[in-house]
Amino acid sequence: MQSPIFNNTVNPSQERFAPQGAHMLRVNLAQGDDVLARTGSMVAFEGLVEFDGEYQSPRQHQTQWATGEVLPLMRCYGQGAVYLANLAQHVHVLEIDHEGLTVDSSYVLALDAHLHWDVVAVESQYGIAGAGAYNTMISGQGKVAVTTSGHPLVMRVTPQSYCSADADAVVAWSTSLRVQMQAQTSSRSVFRRRGNTGEGWEMNFMGDGYVVVQPSELLPPQHTSFGERLAGQFTQGQHPGLGQHGAWGR
Repeated sequence: MQSPIFNNTVNPSQERFAPQGAHMLRVNLAQGDDVLARTGSMVAFEGLVEFDGEYQSPRQHQTQWATGEVLPLMRCYGQGAVYLANLAQHVHVLEIDHEGLTVDSSYVLALDAHLHWDVVAVESQYGIAGAGAYNTMISGQGKVAVTTSGHPLVMRVTPQSYCSADADAVVAWSTSLRVQMQAQTSSRSVFRRRGNTGEGWEMNFMGDGYVVVQPSELLPPQHTSFGERLAGQFTQGQHPGLGQHGAWGR
């Protein structure tokens, strides 16, 4: 049997997180070196690999239901390799080194099990009930794999120059950055996009770090054990705003 399809062979890299082309990730597992992956993201595995639901307390379940920031995880462990993907999205591996990463949970594919994650609230500067948004903050030292719809743009932020991006296109940013929301000056139109431009909320980033922006303003659909949360991602006011407070972790 012959076909060009056989050119798509396994990348034999011994790296812990080894991308397999643009849309798949291979995680090499060793005994006691677990990885947490998005529930249902396994597409293949090699060796003696087992999967188990990652325990979350009742309070954590309640928090995720209340905020809509759902991060369903499974624990992958054993000896071998597991291949992960989600809706053929582009996969990117980031090294977290104490700086921290704030990311929309819809784009988290996998992370080292020893990393710590919290749900953090980003409140609306208008103080309108239900107009806040929530994201996932990952901290510690290790690797995280995130996905984007298409090739992303990574913007460098320095104390001398800040950047702005459409809130619906932002995937992740350095936790050290300060974030502010820019919207219409009239509170009456806070839920409407600006005039007839189709543009609504923008996020301003200041400080020293990076911002990841994708060429899409839609979240990928997610089917999780928590139910279908896609509709909740697009309710009025579900956009990041000014400041951060509140955290819930595992």
